[in-house]
Amino acid sequence: MHPYPKDSPEIWWSRAVARSTPQEATGLYSKRFALDADSRIATAGSCFAQHIARYLRSNGYNVLDSEPAPFGLSEKAKPEFGYGIYSCRYGNIYHVRQLRQLLEEAVTGRPRDGIVWERKNRFFDALRPGVEPDGLETATEVLAHRQQHLKCVLAMFRKTNVFVFTMGLTEAWMDAGTGVIFPSFPGSFTQFDPEVHIFKNFRVSEIYEDFVAFRALLKTINPSVKFIVTVSPVPLMATATHSHVLPATTYSKSALRAVASQLYEDFEDIDYFPSYEIISSPWSKGAFFAPDLRSVTDEGVATVMRAFFLEHRPTAQAEELPPPSLEEVVCEEVLLEAFSR
Repeated sequence: MHPYPKDSPEIWWSRAVARSTPQEATGLYSKRFALDADSRIATAGSCFAQHIARYLRSNGYNVLDSEPAPFGLSEKAKPEFGYGIYSCRYGNIYHVRQLRQLLEEAVTGRPRDGIVWERKNRFFDALRPGVEPDGLETATEVLAHRQQHLKCVLAMFRKTNVFVFTMGLTEAWMDAGTGVIFPSFPGSFTQFDPEVHIFKNFRVSEIYEDFVAFRALLKTINPSVKFIVTVSPVPLMATATHSHVLPATTYSKSALRAVASQLYEDFEDIDYFPSYEIISSPWSKGAFFAPDLRSVTDEGVATVMRAFFLEHRPTAQAEELPPPSLEEVVCEEVLLEAFSR
C-alpha cells in the first residue's frame, strides 16, 4: 500500500501528460457541484472570461444578462458599448480588489468619489472606461449612468446562484487618495499623474483576503451563491515592475493560481477549473498561443471548454452560437501596446 496507486493514471505525469494531449483531458477536472439548465450563472473577470461566458450561453446554460442593451442597438455595436459581454456592463475586471470594490459600491448604491475622467472635453467612468467609447457630455451624466449600472449589478448579485470569475492580473493602478483600483492604465484614457495614479502589485495574502471579503459580503445578500474560479492564461501585455515581463508574468499567474488553491481548500462553495493549466503548461507545447505568444487561439479556448463540459454537460436546449474569435474579444489592456511604439 502506498499513496501513488498504479490504477490512477491521472496522478502520473508520464501517463496523464507526457503520453496524452490536452484534447484528451479526462480526469483533469472533477466538478465540486453541478450546473444545470436552471442555474442562474453570472460571469465576470479578465478578457479570457469572455470566452467562458459565450461558451456557456452557446451550450444552453442560463447566463444572466442583468444590464441588457437598449432597443435598436445593433448586434455589432453591443460589445463596443459593453453590452452582452458579461452579466452586467462592467467591462473587464482584472483584479480581485476591483471585484470587491464593485460589490461594495453596488451594496451602498452610491458611485465612488473621483471616478470621472476627462479627455478632450468628454467624460468617462474611470472604473469601466471602455463601455462608452466616445465618452459622455458631462461628469453628472457619467455619475447618473454609473448609479443605474450599480442597481443592475446589485440585482445580478442577488439573483445569481453560481458566480464564475476569472482572475487576470496582480499588477494594478490605484488612486492614491481613495485606494480605488482602475481596470486599466490611467494614461490610456486620461492624463497620467504619478502623484495620483500609484502602481500596485498585489501579494498572495492581499488577493486572498480580498476574495474572502467579497465572498462574505455577497453571502449577506445571497447566502446560497456558489463560485467557480479560474485563472486567465493570458500573459501580461507589459509590466510596470521595471523587470522583464516574463518573470513578472510568472509571478502574477503564480500568485493568482496559489490564491485559487487556497480558496478551493478553505471553502466548499468554491470550485476551481484549470483553464490556466491547459493553455500554459508544457502539456500544450505552446500550441494554443497565437504568434504573439500571448493571445489564446480559438482552438485553445475550445479545448479548455471541452474539458469543462466533460463535467458540466451541455443542456438539451443548446443554442448554435459561434464562440468569439480573437478579434471579437474586448480588452482594455491591449491599449498599453500603444506606449511601446
